[in-house]
Amino acid sequence: MQPPTRAVIIDGRKIAARMRADTAEEAHELAASGWSPSLVSLTVGDASAAEVYVRNQQRTAEKCGVAFESRQYPEDLSLEQLSGVLHGLNADPRIHGILIQRPLPAHLPVKTVQSLVHPLKDVEGMHPASIGNIVYNDLKLGPCTAVAAVEILKRLPLSIEGLDVTLIGHSEIVGKPIAFLLMGLGATVTVCHQHTRSVAMHARAADAVFVAVGKPGLVTGEMIKPGAALIDIGINRVTTEDGTRTVGDADFESCAEVAGWITPVPGGVGPVTVATLFQNAVLATRLQREHYRSLYAATPTTPLAVDGMTS
Repeated sequence: MQPPTRAVIIDGRKIAARMRADTAEEAHELAASGWSPSLVSLTVGDASAAEVYVRNQQRTAEKCGVAFESRQYPEDLSLEQLSGVLHGLNADPRIHGILIQRPLPAHLPVKTVQSLVHPLKDVEGMHPASIGNIVYNDLKLGPCTAVAAVEILKRLPLSIEGLDVTLIGHSEIVGKPIAFLLMGLGATVTVCHQHTRSVAMHARAADAVFVAVGKPGLVTGEMIKPGAALIDIGINRVTTEDGTRTVGDADFESCAEVAGWITPVPGGVGPVTVATLFQNAVLATRLQREHYRSLYAATPTTPLAVDGMTS
């Protein structure tokens, strides 16, 4: 299919709405079988930093048929204490997903905390096991932002097999997972980072460009091949004469003049990321149902214990 002559603005909110509808349908089916999806959100320290996110997650949970509980803990909660909390949630068969709100206090390393969440309850897709599964093209609970960005590309009228993709940014939870996800779908992926000699050269050669760096205006129209897809994952707050606003990593106006498809910021990858979180929550519930059924089938005289779910 020929790309449009001017960029089509990809409406992430519409994609997210369709995803929520599908998720709600599956959540209803699980509930009918006795497995009502439930998610617990943990905030440690100043709750104001995550307040807006938690409120939005609560609203989305209601639309998706997922029970949502928000728990807050004091700033001085120790790693040992948090480990105990997570161990208890891991072992509780009534809880199907665990969400760690950020930022965390400095004495609680994010990577360490995330590794304490059982992989089957890792709705954020941040556990090392979740990341590792992507390398083997065995996607279960993938990192939400990475999965969302790739989902957007999958919904465009492009064949991903053989597609030349340039990825700008190679973080462990966004850039690298996107690269592996795309390679698993048959794309040819070039990854650019801080040591890349000419990011523009690689970007101009690509049929699709993903950018996730955290630098406003990094990608401009002259860096985009005419008709290419541009998936902007960056979220930056900038100050203008009219106040502050949220922008991505791409200069939207110049890129929209050249690209075939482009995601806006806000309203692009963000809403799809939130929808992916609850898609993961429902998938986690289904995976746990299968886990317990297989556990019970193996030992029919033993009650449905939680031993197999402890980390």
